[in-house]
Amino acid sequence: MKKITVKDVCLMKGKEKISMLTAYDAPMASLLDGEGVTALLVGDSLGMVVLGYDSTVPVTMEQMLHHAGAVSRGTKHALVVGDMPFGSYQVSVEQAVVNGVRFLKEAGCDCVKLEGGGEVCDNVRALVGAGVPVMGHIGLTPQTAGQLGGFKVQGKDMDTARKLIAGARALEEAGAFAIVLECVPGSLAEVVTRAVAIPTIGIGAGAGCDGQVLVTNDMLGLFERFTPGFVKKYLNLAPEIKTAVQSFIREVDSKEFPAEEHTFASKEDFHKLLDE
Repeated sequence: MKKITVKDVCLMKGKEKISMLTAYDAPMASLLDGEGVTALLVGDSLGMVVLGYDSTVPVTMEQMLHHAGAVSRGTKHALVVGDMPFGSYQVSVEQAVVNGVRFLKEAGCDCVKLEGGGEVCDNVRALVGAGVPVMGHIGLTPQTAGQLGGFKVQGKDMDTARKLIAGARALEEAGAFAIVLECVPGSLAEVVTRAVAIPTIGIGAGAGCDGQVLVTNDMLGLFERFTPGFVKKYLNLAPEIKTAVQSFIREVDSKEFPAEEHTFASKEDFHKLLDE
């Protein structure tokens, strides 16, 4: 498999579906990459599923760069997308460019993702102008979910639907190469997908998008605090992990583990050393 580029993803629109999953470390990135996923998103969702925060807001640039670098080192083929955390692009266009460049230069990402529609287009233009490819993100934007009334479906009426379509077109005009659509009605996602010439990647946005993304910890059943209604669990690993841990504790207590096959042997009788 060859390395997937931003151009490759753009050319997939209308021809083949884009698959994107989150990754936060090198081992998981290598596993997902080896199975042919199109893109790996180093999402600021790591704040909740890895770092234990209650939201994505506290995640810092340094934390994102740390995890993004690990994912890049574990990836050979997939497009690596670095998620710009809250506070890394809201202050100024200059701040956005400096931090976007860091994702490519320090963490080895292929592109960045940022949340927002028309209000972030100046940042998008500046980033693209500086050589940093940008993936947009509209609909439910977790970093500013409080302003949207919480984690709720967006674009349920005609006025907000028009705003989403306008936001998607604005992002395309500003130079974004793809757009994530989160938690919008499936019929609206189809309209947005047809309204722009760049790919859309849905999460809780139905089957009409050009691709789909899920948080890997959700689809593998590793994150138990809550499961979004749009998530399909392909595995439920948490109970299996708990069972394995219980077995380990039990075998340690009973001295069943480690057995002889788990112990390094030697011809020497080291017990003699106690008599010296």
